[in-house]
Amino acid sequence: MKVRAAVLEDMGRATPYAVSKPLTISTVDLAPPGPGEVLVRIAAAGLCHSDLSVIDGSRPRPTPMALGHEASGVVEELGKGVDDLAKGDHVVLVFVPSCGHCQPCAIGRPALCEPAAAANGAGMLLSGERRISRDTKPLNHHMGVSAFAEYAVVSRRSLVRIDKDIPLDHAALFGCAVLTGVGAVVNTAALPAGSTVAIVGLGGVGLAALLGAIASGGDRIAAIDLDDGKLAFARQLGATETFNSREADAAATIRDATKGGFDVVIELAGSVKALELAYAITRRGGTTVTGGLPAPSAMLQIPAVSLVAEERTLKGSYIGTCVPSRDLPRYINLFRRGRLPVDRLLTDRIALDEINEGFDRLREGKAIRQVVTFG
Repeated sequence: MKVRAAVLEDMGRATPYAVSKPLTISTVDLAPPGPGEVLVRIAAAGLCHSDLSVIDGSRPRPTPMALGHEASGVVEELGKGVDDLAKGDHVVLVFVPSCGHCQPCAIGRPALCEPAAAANGAGMLLSGERRISRDTKPLNHHMGVSAFAEYAVVSRRSLVRIDKDIPLDHAALFGCAVLTGVGAVVNTAALPAGSTVAIVGLGGVGLAALLGAIASGGDRIAAIDLDDGKLAFARQLGATETFNSREADAAATIRDATKGGFDVVIELAGSVKALELAYAITRRGGTTVTGGLPAPSAMLQIPAVSLVAEERTLKGSYIGTCVPSRDLPRYINLFRRGRLPVDRLLTDRIALDEINEGFDRLREGKAIRQVVTFG
């Protein structure tokens, strides 16, 4: 079938993207779903810093690539062997499919699925196939999803079915921002109620983490960012205090204000400087969690002795250490009950043709979460 999709032609084009247009709105050919795959009509797809890091070249991926990894949609067609979904089901797309058989999947850590990591890095579906082409030449898939398109063929293992009463534009955010941000709090940090916690980096994922910390019963919940507008929004969402990390010696200021730092600090900015700050404001015996994705060449330096002498913990969190089929319905239930107001993070709904301008807004910090919506 013929489908309109946003294709990243190459990485590292000059900004503004409204001028250089790294994403071309192309008519591509989408093959039918193969065994274990599903055709999904995309309803909404979120613009995320993980997309931006591919566009600017800080996280290299094979190009040309049909971009987009955070989305919701409606099942249209089932490939052979898919018998637990039906046409018309509403689904959230998850950017790390789980094979169910490798060692990480076997011990309940599907976020680390090894075949999925290999397929995502190569621009393929979990099956090892590519279902998108343009002018008879294959296009790469983005994280097994490629959601900036009217339709997508994905692995069944990239889908979680949801109830039909959840607005699909809100549901899209659960595929990345919520799984990653809330999961970093609930799963990776396992935040105890009454703990003091700080979130460093207030993009869509960081603000989702803030909502997760509030829902988990954090006591003193701080929000830290370079942008005063985002800090003000974090206070509206329920942060008890905010700090601008642009200030001179911000780490010392924060430690002084908190009498030694926070029990748990979660970094979601994707910056080594942000992670260094997060570690510096974690108190003795505390836990620092990082869920940001800096460039692969970026290196972190910390005082090694602090891990022992201060019994510090530094943990990585990929897609919120989630089991999507378990966690996504839980988070949606919290949303339904008003305890996780994810809808407040949705700042703009845009058309596919506006996507380059949307990434300019994201890059400039002028939006929290934008979604491309399809009729």
